[in-house]
Amino acid sequence: MALLTGRGPFITLEGIDGSGKSTQLRLLVRHLRRRGLPVRATREPGGTHLGEHIRGILLASSSEALTPLAELSLMYGARAQHLEEVVRPAIAKGHIVVSDRYNTASLAYQGYGRKLGVDVVRALDRVVCGKTQPDLTIVLDLSPRQALARARGRELRRNSRRGRFEREGLRFHERVRAGYLAIARQNPRRMKVVRADRPVSVVQAEIRSLVEALLNRMR
Repeated sequence: MALLTGRGPFITLEGIDGSGKSTQLRLLVRHLRRRGLPVRATREPGGTHLGEHIRGILLASSSEALTPLAELSLMYGARAQHLEEVVRPAIAKGHIVVSDRYNTASLAYQGYGRKLGVDVVRALDRVVCGKTQPDLTIVLDLSPRQALARARGRELRRNSRRGRFEREGLRFHERVRAGYLAIARQNPRRMKVVRADRPVSVVQAEIRSLVEALLNRMR
């Protein structure tokens, strides 16, 4: 069953590590599927065989030697494959694509966090993503202290080492958060900031309201 006669909506969830993206995406996708809507859930980096391999490289401890530009290049390599294999075919069928991160993450993490600057990221984005931009980007906003505490607790529960980004420290995450908020201010129609320091159910209710408004506009 197709949602639309034209292309489907492309929705992305963004935020610093520990902001609750994965949980909120899972709840949103389950809600949409229960309504009988065709949904493709995915993530970046990842979403394809090649993308997951690149994700492993990025998250491995040995990848700490990556330069910021090498990191950005790997991200966009995975993204190019993700677009061709997953995102563009799904939206062409009229399906809803919901992705845990997309190109706003590169602006925030590499542009602001790694201090490459947004112009470098946008130049690469024009080549790789082109006109394939999200219809709605939801930024889950949380203070770095709270987010890192959540991330560390998650890794302890899994009895595993913290991820590479989670080892960056507060200053890095503060730059990334500032980047997300700055980008959202520049794109108020597409990007919506949702406070993530509230109960999961409250955050989910706001996300569903934003998504429903988008679906109504695209029908």
